[in-house]
Order: sequence, then C-alpha cells, then structure tokens
Amino acid sequence: MTSVDSDTPASTTDSAVSAGSEVPTGSVPSAVIGSPKTSAASAIPAWRSPSAWCVLFLVFIAAVSLDLWSKEWAFRTVAPQPVVLIYEQVSGNPSYSLPWHPGVTAIAPDLLDFHLVLNHGAVFGIGQGRGPLFIAFTVLAVCTALWVFGKHTSSRSHLSHIGLALVLAGGIGNMYDRIAVGAVRDFLHLFPHRELPWGLHWPGGSNEWFPWVFNIADSELIAGMFILMLAIHLNERRQAKLAALAVPPTTPG
Repeated sequence: MTSVDSDTPASTTDSAVSAGSEVPTGSVPSAVIGSPKTSAASAIPAWRSPSAWCVLFLVFIAAVSLDLWSKEWAFRTVAPQPVVLIYEQVSGNPSYSLPWHPGVTAIAPDLLDFHLVLNHGAVFGIGQGRGPLFIAFTVLAVCTALWVFGKHTSSRSHLSHIGLALVLAGGIGNMYDRIAVGAVRDFLHLFPHRELPWGLHWPGGSNEWFPWVFNIADSELIAGMFILMLAIHLNERRQAKLAALAVPPTTPG
C-alpha cells in the first residue's frame, strides 16, 4: 500500500518546507510594513532630517509672514486714517483706545468684518494686562514644540511638522506684537451684528454670536492644534491596523 506522502516528490516537499520556513507564522507582508529601506527612513528622527526641517521652516516663515503682513495691512487701511501705534503709549495700558471707525465688511452678509482692536491678553482677549506672562509662556511653548519636533516626530511626519509650524508661527506672531507694539493687533470679527436668540448673553455681557475679535496668528494656533490632533489620530489608526495584521492566526483545536 502506497501512502499519500510517498506520491509527493521529495524535492517538492523540501521546497514547501523551505518556503514555509521563510514566512514565519504571524509575519506581516512587506507590502504592509514597507521595505527595510522605507522603514529605516521612517525611523530617522526629524531633527536629523533636512526635509523635515525644510517643511517646518517653510510653513513657519509663510505663516508668520502672512500674520504680520495682515496686521500691518489692517491697521493701515481699515480705519479712515492709518493707525500708528507707539509702544510707550500702548504697552501696559489696557485703557488705550484706538480711533473710532465703523469697520469694513469683508464677507457679506454679516459673516466677517474687519474691525481694529488691541488685545492686551491672550487668544480671544483672555487674561488682559498679563503681557509679560504670555511672553514667557510663548517662549516655553516654542521650546516645547521644537522638542516635540526633534524627539517625537520622524522624517516622514510631515502632517505633524505642518501643525507644529503653524503653532510656532501663531505663538511667535503674537509674541512679536507684545514685544514690538505693546499689545496684540486683532482685526477679524466673525458674524458681526448677529445676536444670540432668546435674550441670551455671554459671561462678559455681549449678546453677539461671536463677540471676540482675533487675527491670523490666532487662527494658525487653532489650525495647528487641530492638525496635530488629526496627525495623532491617523497615526494611532495606522498603528492599530499594523498591530491587527501582525496578530498570528489562531489554529483550530
């Protein structure tokens, strides 16, 4: 009686065993984990990657330039006359008032106005009169962002680099105003002249939908934090997917 195994040539059996030994149980195909070259490139810390520094630097320069240019443009053109700010008069003086102006409709109907405001506090006017504290906090935040960039991102984490660059640009753009002008220049007002229903008011007493005036730097800060959270979420999903693919299959019985 001839066994089933005897019908299989030895060379075929050896090839099958050899092929099986090359792919251990539970291994992830190279198409999923990437080639060794790709994996090695991904493992390079961002601080050692010229491309990572280029992304961070270029986005930062573009964002800071846009913020500072927009402030200069607004304070030169929104009011009937250009508004010239003198540091000695503005710094530490929350009661300093800008010349009255009606504002300029940027997006109608009542979606966005340009209206000049000096902010001696933080984002959306929080913490008025604490400029030195916010300067120190910004310096700490900048150092933290650079540390995160260098130690906790890789050369391919471009989405994170864009988010960090926007956070840096927003913080430094407003810090420049505090140091050079004495207060942060704001000019963007969302939903002007639109009131909350049913007689509702914000804690400060305003009944507008959005009573705060902000600037491009504030927008960059918020956008940068959103992009960072998105990058973290996408990375967690990718890691979970790779972990699921790497789980060895269970054998019956």
